[in-house]
Amino acid sequence: MKEILIGDFLIVLLIFLRILAMMIAAPVLGSNVIPAMARIFIAFVIAYIVFLTIDKSKIVLDVNLISIFLSAIKEIITGTIIGMVLNFIFFGISYAGHMIGFDMGLMMAEVMNPSSEVQNNVIGEVLFFGSLLLFIVINGHHFLISATVASFNIVPVAKYSITEPLIGLIIKYSSAVFIIAMKIAAPIVVSFLLIHIAEGIIARVIPQIQIMFITQPLKIGLGFIFLSILIPLYIYVIKNLLQGYQDQLSQMLNAMST
Repeated sequence: MKEILIGDFLIVLLIFLRILAMMIAAPVLGSNVIPAMARIFIAFVIAYIVFLTIDKSKIVLDVNLISIFLSAIKEIITGTIIGMVLNFIFFGISYAGHMIGFDMGLMMAEVMNPSSEVQNNVIGEVLFFGSLLLFIVINGHHFLISATVASFNIVPVAKYSITEPLIGLIIKYSSAVFIIAMKIAAPIVVSFLLIHIAEGIIARVIPQIQIMFITQPLKIGLGFIFLSILIPLYIYVIKNLLQGYQDQLSQMLNAMST
């Protein structure tokens, strides 16, 4: 009886570690505005529910300190991967806003992001929090929790293994940050490239003119006009990126289970 209770406690603990690691690494759920005790309580409740629903006959644990420690590390890594894959999308969106703000000349107008505690320009923060709002509207946080719960059927407790396909997918999705940023920022970046070329021509033709003082307000105004025109396109692109997270997560879990 005592061994059964210890085994059940260890299973709940490992499930709890995976869910808590996902909540810390994922956007929205991992925000610093959510108290740590609230995250721990929610993770524990979900872990207990998962414990009551999964098939525990497939879980084999060695009750010794080294085995438990290694299993805990595996669960933390699994949960972190589940949350970080989604974060790559938001990193790309934030970096796209960073490039747009740089071209608009708003690099000095930086604000603090309370969720990640890093500074970014105003345009980057607007795109970041706009994508977070869209993520909540499409119930992405619900899918994130349900996907983590479903991951116990694909990657059983303490069965995570680092494989070559998994490493390749992590490299692929992390490098996609720059691809996502360029897709979102490309229309405005290309438009401002033409403006910069015109600035150079005018500066060479009329050296006496203070081209920077003249074009800076123009670039800010054109930047906001371009952003307002592209808002529907950005909503469509960001929504597709967030919905594509489902396929990315399934590929990662299948790679971890091989």
